[in-house]
Amino acid sequence: MTVSRRNLLTGAALLGGASLLRRASAEEIPPVPAPGTPMPKAVGYTPVVTPNVGSLPWTKGKDGAKEFHLVAEPVKREFAPGMIVDTWGYNGSSPGPTIEVVEGDHVRLFVTNKLPERTSAHWHGVLLPNGMDGVAGLNQPHIEVGETYVYEFVIRGSGVKMYHPHSDEMVQMAMGMMGFFIIHPKNPPPIDRHFCIMLHEWAIAPGTSKPNPAVMLDFNIFTFNGRCWPGTDPLVVKEGQRVRISLGNLSMDNHPIHLHGYAFELVGTDGGEVPKSARWPETTVDVVVGSTRTVELLADAPGDWAFHCHKSHHTMNAMGHDVPNMIGVNQKGVASKVQKVLPTYMAMGENGMGGMMAMGTPKNTLPMMTGKGPFGDIEMGGMFTVLKVRSGITTYDDPGWYKNPAGTMARKVAK
Repeated sequence: MTVSRRNLLTGAALLGGASLLRRASAEEIPPVPAPGTPMPKAVGYTPVVTPNVGSLPWTKGKDGAKEFHLVAEPVKREFAPGMIVDTWGYNGSSPGPTIEVVEGDHVRLFVTNKLPERTSAHWHGVLLPNGMDGVAGLNQPHIEVGETYVYEFVIRGSGVKMYHPHSDEMVQMAMGMMGFFIIHPKNPPPIDRHFCIMLHEWAIAPGTSKPNPAVMLDFNIFTFNGRCWPGTDPLVVKEGQRVRISLGNLSMDNHPIHLHGYAFELVGTDGGEVPKSARWPETTVDVVVGSTRTVELLADAPGDWAFHCHKSHHTMNAMGHDVPNMIGVNQKGVASKVQKVLPTYMAMGENGMGGMMAMGTPKNTLPMMTGKGPFGDIEMGGMFTVLKVRSGITTYDDPGWYKNPAGTMARKVAK
């Protein structure tokens, strides 16, 4: 390759970086991918699956760089059938679409601001020049309403990273502005399926649709990729496949995520791959705030396996925390009297809450415990989905409920 003054200056700029962060001119901004735009073919790696979200298509610039166009904007997001929330996100999704690159790529990321306030884009865990880090006021000016900025750098290292604003961060992240930034290694491990799930929590008063970003601890809605059970897609894999699940957490709480039926190994964080000598078996991984955790397993046990946060309030919807404790309180005769004023009233909590979720809810509000399974009410919500492991499948469409072989199910032995 001939080394020219232009090549040297370009390389120096990419390494130095700060001078390249700028407002983008209209003629250089790539189009925003339309919904349904196919992803360019993955070469040398297994693309990730971000359930209920998807990945962001890229185009190739004149100089060979991969160009992505994120649009920060208000988004109406269906958390589950019966509940639509006024969130903020990117490209019509909250969380935003997953960005996938390969170690060594030259990338150019355009960020257009269609929010009602200024913003920025921080590439969480990505090794890059200081001027590309996205902390508004420290590393760059704020991206004002209507402006487009471009970030440009060469990808170093690999791993599961994230992106989110660093401008009015409390409000914008509470409203759902975040996404995955996946850096595939040049020599990836042999993985058949790789799922990415962003964990988040929201304060949305029953009957309303706007999250309250001022709430610090008392959240009542919990989501996997901006969806809560029963609106979460299942994780469908073929028996014998090697599977990774990456979890990102930019919420206000840690989330101990538990998988039934399997032990897995923690193989990666937002800092990169965990050496094999440092791994150990687990069935629950604590995803701390501001981090990603990637676990790996061999899908050798067919079935429908629950996958959920093990904080029990995080697997409920519209959970109220100021309800009086009525366990063991005799409420005989109360319901009939109150129903004269409130016909739909139910006396709740005397013997627990199971089987009581058919009482109705305010508009745009989900039942606390919900979802139907092959044997009745599943009575979960929030951060809950199902890993569906099947033999002989030819697609990753939902295969329906698992049919347990004879003699392998719990059964009633006494009434």
